[in-house]
Amino acid sequence: MLTFEQAFDQLVTAARPVIETRSLPLTVAAGRVLAAAQYAAVNSPPLDNSAMDGYAVRVADITAAGVALPVSQRIPAGCIGQPLQPGTAARIFTGAPVPAGADAVVMQEHCAASGEQVVINHLPQPGENIRRAGESMAIGDQILKAGIRLRPQDVALAAAAGLPELPVRRRLRVGVFFTGDELAQPGAPLPPGGIYNSNRYALRALLDGLDCEVRDLGDVPDNLAATREALRQAAADNDLIITSGGVSVGEEDHVKPAVELEGRLDLWKIAIKPGKPLAFGEVRRAADNGAGGHTWFIGLPGNPVSAVVTFLILVRPFVLRLQGVAEVQPRRFSLPAEFDWPKPDSRAEFLRGRVTEAGGVELFHNQGAGVLTSLCWADGLVQLRPGQAVTRGELVSFLPFSELLA
Repeated sequence: MLTFEQAFDQLVTAARPVIETRSLPLTVAAGRVLAAAQYAAVNSPPLDNSAMDGYAVRVADITAAGVALPVSQRIPAGCIGQPLQPGTAARIFTGAPVPAGADAVVMQEHCAASGEQVVINHLPQPGENIRRAGESMAIGDQILKAGIRLRPQDVALAAAAGLPELPVRRRLRVGVFFTGDELAQPGAPLPPGGIYNSNRYALRALLDGLDCEVRDLGDVPDNLAATREALRQAAADNDLIITSGGVSVGEEDHVKPAVELEGRLDLWKIAIKPGKPLAFGEVRRAADNGAGGHTWFIGLPGNPVSAVVTFLILVRPFVLRLQGVAEVQPRRFSLPAEFDWPKPDSRAEFLRGRVTEAGGVELFHNQGAGVLTSLCWADGLVQLRPGQAVTRGELVSFLPFSELLA
């Protein structure tokens, strides 16, 4: 079996980002992957400006606290004041350009206005409460790197740089379907031996969270012909196909032979728990549709916890790399264990856990691959190395869902 690290490296190395790009206005760019680095065309702020409501002064004029100065002008944001004459102060507001000659701004809480004068009750330092031109960004600075998923603050920075739109990679097209004659849809009567298809809704939500364009082919009967037809349909106009179930080697597991007939398959057995079976390969596109080439294929396990965990730790980085994201490795944090794990597995384990008020991590009481409630209770995964036993108080590696669901 491949180790987790080997499987991760093979997936990420195989992925090639989609090529097509488009420019989008800032209002709809958040969540998309930036296709090219962006540079500042302006200084921000463009001029020295005040960080406070207060009074612009010359430091040399404030020889002691309690000095009274005449107020020579009033400068609101968006207005350029006159040069400050020696021995005077200028009423100034947050964001307003500092007038020439002034070298400090005293916040209004340290001042007392009286008629046409102001009493300065503070000895300012040169540069106090002044934002310098270009301190946020200067002309020519790289402000955004290619390969980032644009966050609200990134879009705000682009706006501050005067950029009306950004080049992004097109959304990844993902076709999904689910195998298993036992599957029923929520709301329908549950037949004897049937189960509701939770994986469909988990997978769609996970892909939506990654801003993919999801094409849902629904449930596919457990037979080879139907599985091959679903693969052909999904391969026609998608970048990636993801299925759930049918990737083992039982008589009713038809995904493996179907993919081998329609393309190429590496059926990986990965040394992880939960989620050992993971199918990865490609499905040929029909030449008569003018596309040719292939569509990537990933087959997830059918157990709901296995499907979600495998998606988060292996499929998510593959999807991100296909989208053009440069950094796909989630951050891990070392936290003290509030549990004992005396009987480790020979495989790497991903245990459902959550952070306690004391700052440690505790485990859900049932770590079974079918216990979906464990994922709802948890706020992350404890990653243990193969053969790693844990004694309460030891540091363990914790992957918060906030890193894995973003």
